[in-house]
Amino acid sequence: MPARIIETNPRPFAAKTIDPVTLDIIENALRNARIEMDATLVRTAMSPGIREQGDAFPMIANPAGKMIVGQFGSFIDGFLRGWDGSIEEGDMIFLSDPYSCEGAISHSNDWLVLLPVYRSGRLVAWTAMFGHQSDIGGKVAGSMPIDARAIFEEGVRIPPVKIWRKGEYNEDLIKLVMHQTRKPDWCAADLNALIASCRVAARRIDEMCARFGEDDVVAAMDQLLARNHRAMKALIATSVSTDKVSFEDFVCDDGVGYGPYKIKCTMQRVGDKVVLDFDGTDPQSDAAINFYLNENMFKMFFGIYMIMVFDPQIMFNDGFYDLIEVKIPEGSLLKPRYPAALSGRTHALGRIFDLLGALLGQRTPEFLCAAGFSSSPHLMYSGRDQRPGKNGEWFQLFQIGFGGIPGKPFGDGPDGHSLWPGFTNVPNEFLERYFPLRIERYEALADTGGAGLNRGGNGILMSYRFLSAGSVSIHDDRWFTYPWGVNGGAPGSRARKILEKADGTQTIVANKLDSLDVEAGDQLHFITWGGGGWGNPLERDPALVGLEIRQGLVSAAGARAYGVVADSEGQVDAAATSGLRAELAAVQPAEPAIFNRGGTVDELRAACEAETGLPAPRQPVWHQLAIAAE
Repeated sequence: MPARIIETNPRPFAAKTIDPVTLDIIENALRNARIEMDATLVRTAMSPGIREQGDAFPMIANPAGKMIVGQFGSFIDGFLRGWDGSIEEGDMIFLSDPYSCEGAISHSNDWLVLLPVYRSGRLVAWTAMFGHQSDIGGKVAGSMPIDARAIFEEGVRIPPVKIWRKGEYNEDLIKLVMHQTRKPDWCAADLNALIASCRVAARRIDEMCARFGEDDVVAAMDQLLARNHRAMKALIATSVSTDKVSFEDFVCDDGVGYGPYKIKCTMQRVGDKVVLDFDGTDPQSDAAINFYLNENMFKMFFGIYMIMVFDPQIMFNDGFYDLIEVKIPEGSLLKPRYPAALSGRTHALGRIFDLLGALLGQRTPEFLCAAGFSSSPHLMYSGRDQRPGKNGEWFQLFQIGFGGIPGKPFGDGPDGHSLWPGFTNVPNEFLERYFPLRIERYEALADTGGAGLNRGGNGILMSYRFLSAGSVSIHDDRWFTYPWGVNGGAPGSRARKILEKADGTQTIVANKLDSLDVEAGDQLHFITWGGGGWGNPLERDPALVGLEIRQGLVSAAGARAYGVVADSEGQVDAAATSGLRAELAAVQPAEPAIFNRGGTVDELRAACEAETGLPAPRQPVWHQLAIAAE
C-alpha cells in the first residue's frame, strides 16, 4: 500500500501560468537553496567522505516527489510506493535500505533523510539529502565487504522510519542505530548535517511561498518540469536513432576470483520515447558487486549525459522521465533479488556511464567519448593508532580515489578526476594530520592515459606510508579489461595496487580485497586506471607532446605512441618524428575500429597474469539461476 499523505487543508493548488520573470526568480532561488544545502552539509559533517569529498546528494522536489533541482534524480517516488505509512506535517523520514525504496539509494552506507515541507496545511515540496557513512557496522571496517554473500553482512540496514514524528525526535531510534557503527561520532554528526541541510532548504521554500504564494511556487515547479520535458523531447528526436544500437562492457571481477561480468544495453527510439533494454546482462553475482539499478536513477544518468553533451543550458530535473523506458531483467547484475549483497556496486555504477557514452555516440562518432568513467576507487584503512601519545585509539579512513577521464571530441580527458564531477579529494594535509600515515607520492602517472588526437586523462599514483599497523580494504576495477579508446585512440592503462614492505620487497595485490594486514613502515602504491584516447594519436601536435613531457604527463618513451621522437626535456626531433609517423601510419588500418578494447575477453584472460601479475578471473558460476529454477 502506498504512503498516505495527510493534509489539514484539502484545497488543491490552483493551476496557474507563471510569467517568465517570476519563473526565472523562483528557478534561481531553488538552485541557490540546493547550493545552500551543500554548504550546510560541508560545515556540519565530520567524516572525510562527506565533509572533504562531498559524497552526498541534495534534492528539492515538488509535492508529487519529482526532483526540481538536485544531483541524483528522484528517490521519493520509490519510497512513497513501498511504504505503508502516513506522512504528516512535522514528520521526517530516515532510511538506508536499498530494497525498501526500489534501489533509489544503492547500498546501506547511504543514509537518506526526507523532509515533507508543509505550508498552511498543504504539502508544497520535499527536501532530501543522502550521504555515504564511513562505517555502519558489519563484518569489515567501512562496511563494504567485497566477499559478502548477502546484505545482512554489510552493517545496519534501516527501513523507512520517522526520525521526527509530528515534531518529536525519536532519540531511542538514533541510539539504537549509532550502537551498530564503529564511528558513532562521525555518523551522528553526518546525520545531523543531512537533517540540517533539509531544514535549510525547507526554510527557503517557505520564504518563497511567503513571497509569491504557495500556488505560484507549485505552479512554477510544474512549469520547470514541463520546460525540461520539451527540451529533452527535442534532443531525443534529433540525437537518438530509431534503429537499435547495442553495446556491452564488463566489470572485471567480483573480488572472490570470478569474472568478468557483462553489462549489455540496447537503445532505440520508439516514437517520442527512448527504450533502454538491459537484456543480455549477466545474472546477479554471489558476491557484492551487484548494483540494484533504480529505473529513475538510470533515466537521470541518461538525461545528464544528453544535457552535458548536447545542451548544457538545460536545467536538469525529473520532467523528462516519461520519455524514457528502462527494462532491467530481474535477477540480473543490475536487478538482483533480495537479499543479494550490494556493497561493491560502485564498479557496475561506473560502467553504466561508459555504456551510455558508447550507446549515444555510435551513430555520431564525432560525439563519442572513450571509456574512463570506470569505477570509484575506494581505500579503507583502520586499526589502533600505535604512535606515541595516541593511546591506541581507533582510527578509520574511508577515501575515494580518482582515475583518468576519457578523451573527448573537443579535448583531452582531465588527469586524475572523479567519477562524480562534484567530488573533491581529501587534502593530503588532512590525511596526515588525522590518520597514522604519510603521503609519499601523489601525482598524475605519466603515460597511463590512452594515446590519441585527444589524450585520455592519466590515472593517479598515490603512495601511502602507513605509520601504524592496521587493516586495508581496496575497491577498484579496470584492472583486467582496459578503458577502451575510440576513433583510433588507444586504450587507457589498467589499475594496479602494489604493497611495498618496509624492507623494500613488493607484492602486487588485488584491486578488490578486504582485511589486508599492513605494518608500520609499509607502503601501498595505489594506481588508478587511465582514460581511453580519442582519435588518431599520429595527428596530435608534436609540440603539445613535447610540452607534456616537460609537464611530466608523458614520458619520452611514451611519446613514441604519438609518433613523436623527443628527449627527456621535451625537445622534439622534427625529422625523426616525421619518419616515425610515416612508419606507424603505414601499418595503421585504413578505417580503424570505432572501439579499441585492447583485446577480446579470451585474449585478455590468456595474457592476464603475464601483463598484470595477477591470475585471470575464472568464468562466473551462476548459483542464483539454479536456486531460482528449484
